[in-house]
Amino acid sequence: MAKSSTGKWVSKVGASGGGKAYKKTRPGNYYGVLAIIVILGLAMTVYSRYEYQNPSVATTTAAGVPPVIGTSWYEAMNVDACGVNYPLTPDTTTQLGFTLGANNVLHVAPVSESETGSKATLALFVSEHRGIVATSSSLALPTPTGIANKATTWKNGDVCGPKTKYAGKTGTVSYAYWMFGQVKPTVVTDPAKVPFSANQMYVTMAFLPSGVTPSKPSAETIVAMSKSIQAAASTTTTTTPGGSLSTIPVGSTVLPTPTTPAG
Repeated sequence: MAKSSTGKWVSKVGASGGGKAYKKTRPGNYYGVLAIIVILGLAMTVYSRYEYQNPSVATTTAAGVPPVIGTSWYEAMNVDACGVNYPLTPDTTTQLGFTLGANNVLHVAPVSESETGSKATLALFVSEHRGIVATSSSLALPTPTGIANKATTWKNGDVCGPKTKYAGKTGTVSYAYWMFGQVKPTVVTDPAKVPFSANQMYVTMAFLPSGVTPSKPSAETIVAMSKSIQAAASTTTTTTPGGSLSTIPVGSTVLPTPTTPAG
């Protein structure tokens, strides 16, 4: 059967590598696509390298935002009301992740997912300790037995007592925190915005006149925090390739001693 004119045209185009119009436009399209592929490849390479060196929030979240279950941090706490520092009553009965020890030292050690990551805040600590009140408008410390105490209850608009540093001045509730090495505190009015996101933090719950910066925890508390961190540092014993024992701090990276094959 004779080929149709269309079939002959297709065969002719295939043999010649395309029609005149196709031949005329092919170089530009072809090299343009190659250029796009090269640019995209370079962009993906640069982005991948950046993400590796600077993990994104999503990546960090997937891996677990500290503190996580198994974390053991110590923070220095303080209550500054009208320029007077108040002690917090140690809690020896709680089985939760925020344990308040002697000298206002707080142990952060989450035991459930509800205490990890961004949920680990001053507001959560307060909710786990009987009698302490900390909101955007009020601050209250209980008696050692957990009973509400009018003498250590402050609300926005109250006046500082006569025996305090700021006697007669009106105060408001605020919360300050310092990350390790931070000179000036971050001051907020919502305890839920005070994150326990690092070890060796200073945190102060305050009732002070406007414009007064909350004071840091006392030197005694800071020393006690440091001692708690040192006491918590444990060691583990490993066996070297030669059979001897060595003591290595937990968290250290141990590399095997290279050996030379016999002969």
